[in-house]
Amino acid sequence: MEEKIEIMNLLQSKQFIEKELKSLAYGAVEIRENNSNKYIYVHYREDGVALTKYVGEYSDELYNLVLSNSIKAKELKKQIREITKKLKQLNYTEEELNSKVQENIDFAKRNLVATIYKQAILEGVATTFADTESIIEGGKVNNMTSEDVMKIVNMKHAWEFILNKNVILSNTNFALLCEINKMIEEGFYYTAGKVRNVPVTIGGTKWTPELPIESVIKEELEEIFAKEINDVDKAIELLLYTMKKQIFIDGNKRTSIIFINHYLISKGKGIIVIPAELTGEFKDLLIPYYEGKDDKEIKKFIKEKCYLGI
Repeated sequence: MEEKIEIMNLLQSKQFIEKELKSLAYGAVEIRENNSNKYIYVHYREDGVALTKYVGEYSDELYNLVLSNSIKAKELKKQIREITKKLKQLNYTEEELNSKVQENIDFAKRNLVATIYKQAILEGVATTFADTESIIEGGKVNNMTSEDVMKIVNMKHAWEFILNKNVILSNTNFALLCEINKMIEEGFYYTAGKVRNVPVTIGGTKWTPELPIESVIKEELEEIFAKEINDVDKAIELLLYTMKKQIFIDGNKRTSIIFINHYLISKGKGIIVIPAELTGEFKDLLIPYYEGKDDKEIKKFIKEKCYLGI
């Protein structure tokens, strides 16, 4: 398990570095003139292909920024090579995605802002769709607490992690579940990603979840994965199970939703997310489920109102 977690962490680091590299304007500078105006272009290579990019109208500040970026790009590429070397030492080999899974990843990326907004509303985060979009794109908002902003940023990181090609090719398992919670609760709890060892209470009910036992959770997860039911029904069972178990000290709903979407996307079967306008109805169904009553109604609700196929 430790080796798998190390591989996932390396893949996540590589993903973030590659994203930062892609955002930089760097390379061999060319200054073109047109009607006495000067413009900066850069020549660089990406995946062995020679490319040219327009940067902007010439200024000393922009010119120096490109030079600085070129130095930074060399360092980032060095880090990528080092990560690739470590992955090779761990016997990691990159597989190819089938077209249905790739289509599902693209679908999830297109809906990422809406998905995170819906998750934020489910968690009681005071945000709007516009503010959520601004935060995800790296902008600033003035009418939200730093804690709520961090929750959205953490969800963004967790979603970006599971949508990475190499992570999608990994198994949906307990190690992945813990890694997602670690990202979701980063900056909130030092025990993020670890099975809780303290009691918790659930609002709206006297029912309290038992202390989770790692070995039991792993066994029960495997039992769900082994069921002879379709992938969507399996994802719904996984969602309800991981929510009810309250495996972590906090962030269980956010973690559960992202976890089961990794499973669905890896099968090319769409995504599940609770619509913002149906949050109250979902919570009303969740409490009876926690209390051990009939689960047919909440399963039907999720399948009919929260599942988006492709």
